Amino acid sequence: MTIIVNENTRVLVQGITGREGRFHTERMLEYGTKVVAGVTPGKGGMKVHGVPVYNTVAEAIDKHPEINTSIVFVPAKFAPDAIYEAIDAGIKNIVVITEGIPVHDEIKLINYARSKGVIVIGPNTPGIIAPGKRVKVGIMPERPFKPGYVGIVSRSGTLTYEIADVLSRVGFGQSTVLGIGGDPITGLDFIDVVSMFEKDPDTKAIVVIGEIGGDAEERLAEYIKKGNVTKPVIAYIAGKTAPPGKRMGHAGAIITMGRGSAESKIKALKSVGVEVATTPMQVAEIAKKIFKF
Repeated sequence: MTIIVNENTRVLVQGITGREGRFHTERMLEYGTKVVAGVTPGKGGMKVHGVPVYNTVAEAIDKHPEINTSIVFVPAKFAPDAIYEAIDAGIKNIVVITEGIPVHDEIKLINYARSKGVIVIGPNTPGIIAPGKRVKVGIMPERPFKPGYVGIVSRSGTLTYEIADVLSRVGFGQSTVLGIGGDPITGLDFIDVVSMFEKDPDTKAIVVIGEIGGDAEERLAEYIKKGNVTKPVIAYIAGKTAPPGKRMGHAGAIITMGRGSAESKIKALKSVGVEVATTPMQVAEIAKKIFKF
């Protein structure tokens, strides 16, 4: 099994005729993802890499009722409306690549999605990939990822690729890899994804890639402390040299109120038995010691 996406995933690309949408649609198709339709208002009737384009999500769903997942490449100004349109059309998984959506808009749309039972990955995410199922709904390069039993959840796109690569090189492929997004407000957090990995029989170990800012990693440590996670967990926290109050590359990466520093996250995770690597390369070294499969 995998989490969220699998061989039954059927994808709609919102913003398919734009430069990014067009490019990544081709890459997803090449990987094996079943992209069945795209939407760009005013562009209905076109085809992009053989994928039919419609003017609205409702029209695409009417023609392709098998669609269950959307990926959003719509500019930030229009992205909230695109997400609401996908939710109201009944799509249950929405991957939001767009960055720069105003925080108040993110709060409203994510609360609305939750009220409808819709999973939002992102905003500002590289997406999700299940190497063993040849399914990618996102923008990540394919080369670092190999089929296996390690679930990876991350706040950083680049570090996701680097750590997946070092794990793959030592024989630990991945079940599912998911970027929760770098914004202060995201549809999923570490607890959500780790709990999914805990229930997935094909995920035998978990890697958490965090960074400074917010308290998601500290809250995950509290969740683990309560006995909710039985599988081995390795973590890596980026931003150890950042001074307090420093904003990093992600909008959510700012240290405030005594929480959110690399030191506080590392201390919290270690206190509940999580192995914390000091470098991305060390993740692989720890994996070789504690992963027993």
